[in-house]
Amino acid sequence: MSKRRILAFLPLILFAGLAGLFFLQLANGGGSNVVPSALIGQKAPDVSLPQLEGLLVNGQQVAGFSNKQLLGKVSLVNIWASWCGPCRAEHPFLMELAKNDKVQMIGINYKDQPVNALRFLGSLGNPYEIVGADLKGRSSIEWGVYGVPETFIVDHTGVIVHKHVGPLTNSSVTIIMSVLKAAIGKANTASGNNQ
Repeated sequence: MSKRRILAFLPLILFAGLAGLFFLQLANGGGSNVVPSALIGQKAPDVSLPQLEGLLVNGQQVAGFSNKQLLGKVSLVNIWASWCGPCRAEHPFLMELAKNDKVQMIGINYKDQPVNALRFLGSLGNPYEIVGADLKGRSSIEWGVYGVPETFIVDHTGVIVHKHVGPLTNSSVTIIMSVLKAAIGKANTASGNNQ
């Protein structure tokens, strides 16, 4: 083949190669939930969010969020919104995870109307012990969030150890449970509690 002929087919060959890579990513699930984060291994961002006014548990207002609440406990921090369809789909998984009393469940309500957020939790249940209202989304950006839902696991020292992008599923909950178990074990060892 002449050089001219090879150069003529080069764009087609490159396109076919890229299309093949794209197809392989789709066929293998694409790993779209595994997004590297510069915050993994770093302290959680120093943010303070007001409470979701009117969100009550046992007649008491649920506290707003501050990163100081992350110290001493293993926490699952879930960024969610009432207008987010995938947040609704993952909610049963969060309700199940909330049954683990060794994990502090924290919700950050992202760019939402409080009345809609209250309705969402009122109809689906509230898995969170703490809910911060991030009305403008600025604090979530400090967490590296670019969409909802996103879920973080923070160890007892306030360090982010895992990030999951997108809704929780059966397979992602299995991964999250193993990360939580390791973080709980590390916290128990540090406190001298061998449970």
